Amino acid sequence: MSAALILLYLGVIAWWISIAPSHERPWRPEVAVMPRAFIDGDHVRITGVRNFEYRSRDDFTVRYEEREISLSHLTGLDFYVSYWSEGPVGHTFLSFIFDNAPPLSISIETRPEVGEGFAPIASLFKQFELIYVVGDERDLVGVRANYRNETVYLYRLNSSLADARRLLLIYLARINELADRPEFYHLLTNSCTINIIRYANAAGREGRFDIRHLLNGLIDSYLYHSGRVNTSLPFDELRRRSLINGAAHAANGAPDFSARIRAALPPRVEGAISRTAIGIR
Repeated sequence: MSAALILLYLGVIAWWISIAPSHERPWRPEVAVMPRAFIDGDHVRITGVRNFEYRSRDDFTVRYEEREISLSHLTGLDFYVSYWSEGPVGHTFLSFIFDNAPPLSISIETRPEVGEGFAPIASLFKQFELIYVVGDERDLVGVRANYRNETVYLYRLNSSLADARRLLLIYLARINELADRPEFYHLLTNSCTINIIRYANAAGREGRFDIRHLLNGLIDSYLYHSGRVNTSLPFDELRRRSLINGAAHAANGAPDFSARIRAALPPRVEGAISRTAIGIR
């Protein structure tokens, strides 16, 4: 009986190890194209940038584009927290801000197949591949605020320009790695906020693990109390003014969508952080 159980156990382990991620599946159109970055000094060309035109949550015109950016024109870094239902768990992603181009959003997500939706428990067991969705804010932010009815907050980070550029290069390298070699998404080890923290570490962050890295619906409080966003306001007031759903509804589809959702935000505190990409101690 002991030998049989050992063989069964080893068989399960072998089967589990044999399950490999793939790029060849019937993907949902929102995640059908893996982005890729081509870096030539200061100049970066990115393919597979998502910029869908939405009429409803499930009715949209598929549009993937190429974007060109200059690292020397990166001027800021913004942090989004989006909630399906407000609480201790949400979705986080970043936007990189330029003075000569629209913001570029990068969202670390599951890559579901046609007919699939996100399932937190299943994501622990090799159910979903990983994708870094690179897109226009009218898409990545607009679809959440205007069509999925998520609650979306936007925070301006106090990162230095050097750290923001270093973080962007880390993101671009990971995008290319995933384009070459698929990986599985894992809720606890290879997901949105966990990877943001991981790349902040690689960009120079010094700090310890905090439970709010996992309970990422609380991450804005974490950023505030470590001084990485504007702390001239009480946290509750900052959070109230960082809610962008009303502005996103009013600006839906507008060419100046990104400017309009930021119009009422508290200002960025320039130069407050000199060493870390999102500066969480």
